Amino acid sequence: MRTIAILTSGGDAPGMNAAIRAVVRAASYYDMKVYGIKNGYSGLTEGNLELMGVSSVADIIQRGGTILGTARSKEFLTEEGQQRALNVLDIYGIEGLIVLGGDGTFRGAKALSEKGFPVIGIPCTIDNDLGYSEYTIGFFTAVETAVDAIGKIRDTSSSHGRASVIEVMGRHCGDIALYSGLAGGAESIILPEIYTDMDQVLQKVLQGRNRGKRQNLIIMAEGTGDPYEVAETIRMKTNIETRVTILGHIQRGGTPIAIDRIIASEMGIVAVEKLRDRDINILLGIRNNNIYTIPIDKGLLCGKSIKKGLYNTVGILSI
Repeated sequence: MRTIAILTSGGDAPGMNAAIRAVVRAASYYDMKVYGIKNGYSGLTEGNLELMGVSSVADIIQRGGTILGTARSKEFLTEEGQQRALNVLDIYGIEGLIVLGGDGTFRGAKALSEKGFPVIGIPCTIDNDLGYSEYTIGFFTAVETAVDAIGKIRDTSSSHGRASVIEVMGRHCGDIALYSGLAGGAESIILPEIYTDMDQVLQKVLQGRNRGKRQNLIIMAEGTGDPYEVAETIRMKTNIETRVTILGHIQRGGTPIAIDRIIASEMGIVAVEKLRDRDINILLGIRNNNIYTIPIDKGLLCGKSIKKGLYNTVGILSI
């Protein structure tokens, strides 16, 4: 292949820019042209492309978000929209496409591949909810951001003798809650994958108070219930003042930490090399700390499971 393109779609994730940088510079190294598609599949259907070079990606490895932009596209979900996207790719002479994103992004890539266009997916989502890959780009930075916030909340909660309910992101996956809760020293973690007995949460709160603890941290993954109801239940049944903090989109932004930059840089180069060798219609992932590939259709069928060993570790440490 001599001409390729790259787009970012879905929610942004720290490390996307590092992956974009790697793709563009690897393409230049292999004497290939690369177009950057603005605003995801929406920009693809609209023909919003620009030719990128080495200088286009200077000084972005440390930046959060995505310089290419991202947007939802209802048009691309239709046959007409997908055909329009293929027409744009043909007009620009693009022979292969690299997409950065999560499940929805990869389903769009699958649609193009089924119409005969070569694609490769790089997993970029803070949720870490892709079952075929142990980790996704942006996940570790999001966890680090959550842990930093949990530490600050711990300080003020201890000063006032309060309990704190902290909601983190993750969509339908509890990995951010699990990892940040373990690293942040939470007493209880509420996940979508594991049933939580509220009486056990209350028991831990009371046990902590009885041994002189000044604070108590309960981490909730989004979608597991109303954090304000949980806080009110704690207050009513233990008489401990309880505050709620919803971290929200702060977890998506910020400078990517080293591991996300490293994974993104490696995957960007591998994606270009796979296109160059016409090893196509695949997703890149992490297995046993190594990059591997899986066909798109098989990757999208892989279910995600929580690491129960880590969850049990929290139970042991929070006695």
